[in-house]
Parts: sequence; structure tokens; C-alpha cells
Amino acid sequence: MKVLSATTASLVMDGTQAMASPAATETGGLGLAAIIFTAFIAMVVLFQLLPGLAMFLRIFKGIFSTEVEQRAKEVAKDNRTGL
Repeated sequence: MKVLSATTASLVMDGTQAMASPAATETGGLGLAAIIFTAFIAMVVLFQLLPGLAMFLRIFKGIFSTEVEQRAKEVAKDNRTGL
């Protein structure tokens, strides 16, 4: 048991020293593939945000609108003359 705990402790200490070294903090920057992937994810988020926000506002409006307004809209819709 002592061997296992000593081994684990030495691995943890070595790992923390490696993470604290100055070489570990330097980055090489983003490559072209990473930039394209990040842009793609940003576009997906933006294109999903607008319809989601519109749907949320319609639900919010439906919750707080009165039933009289709904009936008035239905009557006005039924009274239209279609071609």
C-alpha cells in the first residue's frame, strides 16, 4: 500500500511541476482548422439564436395575452374573404 501511495504522490508532484513550467504556458496559436471550426460553431449558435429567441417571445406573448384578444384575432381571420 505504501508503494502505491508513494507512486501516486510522485506522479502528482511531477505533473504539477510540469504544468507550472514556463514552457507549458507558451502556446503556438490557433491553426487554420481551429479558426474554421470556431467560426462554424459561432455561425451555428447565431443561426439557432434568432429563431429560438423569436419562438421564446411568441410563447411569452401567448402566456400573457388575454383570451379576448385571441378570439378577436380568430374572428377577424374567419371574416376575411379569400381569393
